Amino acid sequence: MIVLCRNKMGAALLPDAAFGIFPRCSIVPRHPLICRITSARTIRRRNYFFADQRISKSAHIVFSHSNDSDDTLTDVVVDQDDLSVRSDVIGIEDELEIAKKALSEAQHRQEVIEKERDQLLEELARSEAKDMEYVNTILHDKEVAIAELEAAKSLFQKKLESSVEEKFTLESKLVLAKQDAVDLAVQVEKLAEVAFQQATSHILEDAQLRISSAETTAAEAALLIEKQIKDATEGTISSIVEKSRHAIERALVVAEEAGELAKRSVDTLMDGTSPFTEIADVQAENIKLQGIISDIESQLMVARNEADKLNLELENTRQQLQAFEQRANDAEKSMLEFQESSRKNSLKKEEEMKSMLDKVKKDVAERTKAISKAFKADLKNIKATVEAAKEVVHCKDYAYLRRCEALQRSLKASEDALKTWRQRAEMAESLLLKGRLQDEGDEDSIYVVNGGRIDLLTDVDSQKWKLLSDGPRREIPHWMARRINAVSPKFPPKKLDVAEAFTSKFRSLELPTADEVWSIAREKPKEGDALVEHVYERETIEKKRKALERALQRKTIQWQRAPEQTKLEPGTGTGREIVFQGFNWESWRRRWYLELAAKTADLSHCGVTAVWLPPPTESVSPQGYMPSDLYNLNSSYGSVEELKYCIDEMHSQDLLAFGDVVLNHRCAQKQSPNGVWNIFGGKLSWGPEAIVCDDPNFEGRGNPSSGDIFHAAPNIDHSQDFVRKDIKGWLNWLRNDIGFDGWRLDFVRGFSGTYVKEYIEASNPVFAIGEYWDSLGYEHGSLCYNQDPHRQRIVNWINATGGTSSAFDITTKGILHSALHNEYWRLIDPQGKPTGVMGWWPSRAVTFLENHDTGSTQGHWPFPRDKLMQGYAYILTHPGTPVIFYDHFYDFGIHDVITELIEARRRGGIHCRSSIKIYHANNEGYVAQVGEALVMKLGQFDWNPSKENQLEGSWQKFVDKGADYQVWLRQ
Repeated sequence: MIVLCRNKMGAALLPDAAFGIFPRCSIVPRHPLICRITSARTIRRRNYFFADQRISKSAHIVFSHSNDSDDTLTDVVVDQDDLSVRSDVIGIEDELEIAKKALSEAQHRQEVIEKERDQLLEELARSEAKDMEYVNTILHDKEVAIAELEAAKSLFQKKLESSVEEKFTLESKLVLAKQDAVDLAVQVEKLAEVAFQQATSHILEDAQLRISSAETTAAEAALLIEKQIKDATEGTISSIVEKSRHAIERALVVAEEAGELAKRSVDTLMDGTSPFTEIADVQAENIKLQGIISDIESQLMVARNEADKLNLELENTRQQLQAFEQRANDAEKSMLEFQESSRKNSLKKEEEMKSMLDKVKKDVAERTKAISKAFKADLKNIKATVEAAKEVVHCKDYAYLRRCEALQRSLKASEDALKTWRQRAEMAESLLLKGRLQDEGDEDSIYVVNGGRIDLLTDVDSQKWKLLSDGPRREIPHWMARRINAVSPKFPPKKLDVAEAFTSKFRSLELPTADEVWSIAREKPKEGDALVEHVYERETIEKKRKALERALQRKTIQWQRAPEQTKLEPGTGTGREIVFQGFNWESWRRRWYLELAAKTADLSHCGVTAVWLPPPTESVSPQGYMPSDLYNLNSSYGSVEELKYCIDEMHSQDLLAFGDVVLNHRCAQKQSPNGVWNIFGGKLSWGPEAIVCDDPNFEGRGNPSSGDIFHAAPNIDHSQDFVRKDIKGWLNWLRNDIGFDGWRLDFVRGFSGTYVKEYIEASNPVFAIGEYWDSLGYEHGSLCYNQDPHRQRIVNWINATGGTSSAFDITTKGILHSALHNEYWRLIDPQGKPTGVMGWWPSRAVTFLENHDTGSTQGHWPFPRDKLMQGYAYILTHPGTPVIFYDHFYDFGIHDVITELIEARRRGGIHCRSSIKIYHANNEGYVAQVGEALVMKLGQFDWNPSKENQLEGSWQKFVDKGADYQVWLRQ
C-alpha cells in the first residue's frame, strides 16, 4: 500500500515508497503502474509518481488527498486483484482526463487572477478620479481666492476714484497714488499665486509619483504571475503527456513480450521441451524489465526535482503577491493621509490668505493716509513756492527798474561826454582849417577833416606823428582785436595817402541828437515788443542749435566706436576708459564744481573719458568722507544746482561723471539717552539697529561687521534689509535725478563684497571702482619682490563682488615706487606677467600713481616726483584702466606729456584687456609689447624694435623722451 498526503498549502509529501521501496510489504515488481496524485486546492503545482510492482492478488494501493472544503484526508482504495494490462491502460487514460480537468481549473484560476488584476486597476482608476476631483477642488478654491482679490482690487480702485474726485485740485498726484496701489494689488496677487502654487505643487507631485509607482508595481506583479502560470502550465502538461505516452508504449511492449513468452511456454510444455531453458529466457527478460524500471525511476527523480522547483517558485510568487497587496494597502493609506494633509493645508492656506488680505487692506489704508498727509504737505510746499516765486518776480521787477535808472544815468553821462567831444572836435577842426590856410604850400604834413575823425598823414621823419598815426609799437593781440571789433562801431577806413584821403566818398558819422537819445532811454521794453521777442527767439534757437550739434557729435562718436567699446559692464565700462580724478584734498576751499565745469572741454579734447568727482553729500569733514545726511547735496564743493550744472557740462562733452560714495560709515545727528552719537537724521533716519554690534565706540544693536572697523564714525550694518533698501534707493536717486554715471566706492574693506554686488546690480552704473586699501609686504624695510599675497586679497574682494566692480591696483603703485629706480626687474613675475593686479585680472585693475590721500597736501604716500613721467608712460600704455590725478595734470607742468601718452594709447588700440609680452626687465630698463600695435621702453636700456628678433613688423617712434621712456607704434 502506498500513501500519498498533501498539506493545506498544496505541497506534496513524497515518501520513499513512491519509488518502489516499501518497507512493510514485499512486492515483486512484475508489471509497471503509473499513479498520479493531483490536489484540487492548488493548480499551479502537479506531481507525478511511477511505481512498478509484481502482480499479486493481495496488492492494494491507497490514495490520500486533501479535501477542498474541510481540509480533511480521505482514503481511496483501489483493488488491483486480477487487473489485466488493458485495464491499466484505461486507468492511465482516465488520469489524462483528470489532467485535462486540472488544466481547465488552472485556466479558471488564471481568469480569477485576471479579474483580481482588473479590480486593482479599477481601484487605481478610482484613486486617480479622486485625485482629479481634489485637483479640481483646489483649482476652484484658487479661483475663489482670485475672485476675492479681484473684488478687493475693484473696491480699492473705487475708493481711490472717490478720493480723486474729492481732491480734484491734486489730480496728477492722486493718479500716481492710484497707479502705486494698483501695482501693489497686482504684486499681492502674484505673491498669492506663487505661494499657492508652491504649497500645492509638491503635494500633487508626491501623489502622482505614488500613484504611478502603485500602477507600475501592480502591472509588474500581474505580468510576472501571468508569465509564471503560463510557463508552469505549458511545461507541466507537455511533460505529462510525453512521459505518459512513453510509459504506455513501454507497457504495451512489455505486455506483448509477456504474451509471446506465455505462448512460448505453452508451446514448450505442449512440445515437451526443457523448462529450464524457458526459465532462463524469462529471467533474462525480467532483468531487462528491471533495467527499464530503473530508467523510469530515474525519470521520476528528475520529475520530482522539477516539482520541487515549481513548489519553490509558487511559494515565491505567493509571497510577492502578498507583498504587492501590502504595498497596495500602504498606497491606499498614504493616499488617505495625503488627502487629509491636503485638506488641512488648504484650510491653513485659506487662513493665511485671509490674514494676508487683511494685512494688505490695513497697509493700503495706512498708505492712503500717508499719501494724503504727503499731499497736504506738498500742497503747503507748493503754496510756499508760489509765494516765493511771486517774491522773486517782484524782486526782478525792482531790479529791472533799478537797471533802467542806471541806464538812464549812463545815457545822460554819455550825452554829456558827447557834447564835450563835439566841442573839442569843432575846436580841432577850426584850428586845422586855420593851419591849412596858413600852410597851403607845405607838403610835409596834411590834415584831413572827416566828419569829426582826424586822419593824420605825416612824413616818416616825425616820430610823434608816426606814433599818432600808427599807434603803439606793441601789436594788439588777436583776442583783443576780435573783442574790440565786436563792440566798437564801424569807423571809416584809415587813409593811407593824401590822394585817397581827398578822393574818399565816405560819409561822416550821423550821430543821434540828444532828444533822440533820451527818447530811446525813456522807452521801456514791453512783453509784446518785437525787438524783445526777436531776442528771446534768437536765444532759444541758439540753444536748440547747440544741443543738436552736441547730440550729433555724440552720435558720430558712438558710430565711430568699435563694438566692444560700446559694450558696458560695471566692472570694466567700455574697456577704454581713461579716468581723471577731478579734485584734491584742498578743493573744498573753492567753488569747485564751477571751476571743474570750466575744464570739461579741455579734458574731453585731451582724451579723458570719465571724471571722478568728490563726495557730494553733506559731511562733518569738509572733504566729504564723513557723510551725515545722504540726501543733502549742498556740500563744501558747491550747491546741488552747481553739481547738476557741472555734470551737465561733462555730459555735453561726452564725459562720464563718477560719484565718490561712502557706504561703510555715516555720522549721526543726534545722541542717544546714554550720550552716544548713534541716531541718524535726515530722510534716512536710522537708529542704533543700523550700526554693527562690534563697533566699540557707538553701541550698535545690529549684527557683527562683515569687514574691518572704521573707528572715526559709526559703521553701518549692511546685513539689515532696511539699510540695503535705503542705500539702493539713494544710489538710484543719484543716478536718475542727479545724473551720476558710475561710482567710486570708499573703504570697501569695511563690509562684504557681496553687498557691493547687490548695490551695483540695483543701481546699474556704467563703471564702479572699489578702494580696497591694504599694506604691501616689506622685509627689513625693503619692498618684497613677491607681492602675490597682496594682490590676491584685492582679487578676492573683486571675486566677492562677482566681477561687477573693479578695484584700484595698489600693488602696481607700490611696485612702481621701487621699480623705477633702476629695479625694473620688479615689473615681471615668474610667469612673465606684470606683478600687480594687472598681471592677474587686467580688466578689473584700475592703475594710478597718486590720489587725494597719497599726494596733495596730505602726502601719505607720494609718488617720486622725478619719476612721474615714467609712471604715466607705464600705466597709460599698459592694460587696465588708468587714472590721472588733478594736481599732476594742471599743477605739475606735464599736461602736454600726459596728453601725448593718451594719444599713443588711443592710436595703439590699448584697452583694459590688451595682451602684454615683456621682452626685457632688468636693472637697465624695461621693454614690453602691449596689444598688437604698441611697444614701449623704460630706462636707459639701449634698445629699439630692430634689435628684437622676435618682434615682427615695421615700427615708427611716436614718443621719444630719451632715457625716461620711448614709445613705438606699428606702421
